[in-house]
Amino acid sequence: MSHYSPVVAALVTMLLTAIILHGRFAQGALDIPNERSLHEKPIPRIGGVALMSGLLSGWALMLPVLVWWIVLPLLALFFISLLDDIYHLPVKKRLLVHIVAALILVTGSGLFARHGMLLALLVLLLTVWMTNLYNFMDGSDGLAGGMALFGFSFYGFAALIAHDDTLAMLNFTIGAAALGFLYNNFYPAKIFMGDAGSIPLGFLAAGIGLWGWQSGAWGAWFPVLVFSPFIVDASVTLARRTLRGARISEAHREHYYQRAIQLGWGHRNVALFEYLLMLAAGLSALFALGDGLPWKLFLMWCGVYAGLMLALDILWKKSGRAHDA
Repeated sequence: MSHYSPVVAALVTMLLTAIILHGRFAQGALDIPNERSLHEKPIPRIGGVALMSGLLSGWALMLPVLVWWIVLPLLALFFISLLDDIYHLPVKKRLLVHIVAALILVTGSGLFARHGMLLALLVLLLTVWMTNLYNFMDGSDGLAGGMALFGFSFYGFAALIAHDDTLAMLNFTIGAAALGFLYNNFYPAKIFMGDAGSIPLGFLAAGIGLWGWQSGAWGAWFPVLVFSPFIVDASVTLARRTLRGARISEAHREHYYQRAIQLGWGHRNVALFEYLLMLAAGLSALFALGDGLPWKLFLMWCGVYAGLMLALDILWKKSGRAHDA
């Protein structure tokens, strides 16, 4: 195990991001603004190449402790997502790879053998959802990178509390790569991570969450609470669109963070507010690690999220933008 892995991850990510920004490759994968965008000018969307290269460079110093059922699907998801960033692949092809990646995770980790078909199927579906919801939430400067920084750092702190230094360093390396990426992704963003960054990060949030649960570092509820700022926004938005009969795969600007930006809060303020939310959720999860299933804490956070969403819904209706949905 190398304690230099996070430093390597951050530096490699920053270096490759700079190379991408000053090279020609980025011009072949620009995010062109449209009626659903929240930015006004074309921005390279292949920052995930730098982020994932930094992450894997850091992990390369820890090869003996890596597990194939995390690394193999991670690489597959990165490859297919990069192709999508460049060539815009059909949804069905991408989703098939997402399902296969989740299947490798649940079978390779021994989840099916230890806990049976029902739980394995549930985790598979949740992994596919987590993989995609991370992508759904990657629509504002610094948001997805910040969630990675906070989320995986809290995974790392929880692993340290459980005296699992290996798992801790793996997570701190992911967080450090995200920090290196944020240098050019925080408002005003010069580069986006694209699917090549968001899809693998979503998978890792689920996959390492499973790893930590199986190793006894945390309870099954811990990853849910740590990543709850993303999970709640994406899940509630999807549920509302589904009930309204809207297409799930259709681009939109109905997420709560998107509406906050449209209401005039701006990318910077929304990112900073989300960071505070991520910090509070992660800290509360850490403090509750030894409590079994902290129902009172979950009920408190349900109230917090319900209050925030209700407030934004009211502001949205008052703004006269409700017809834009």
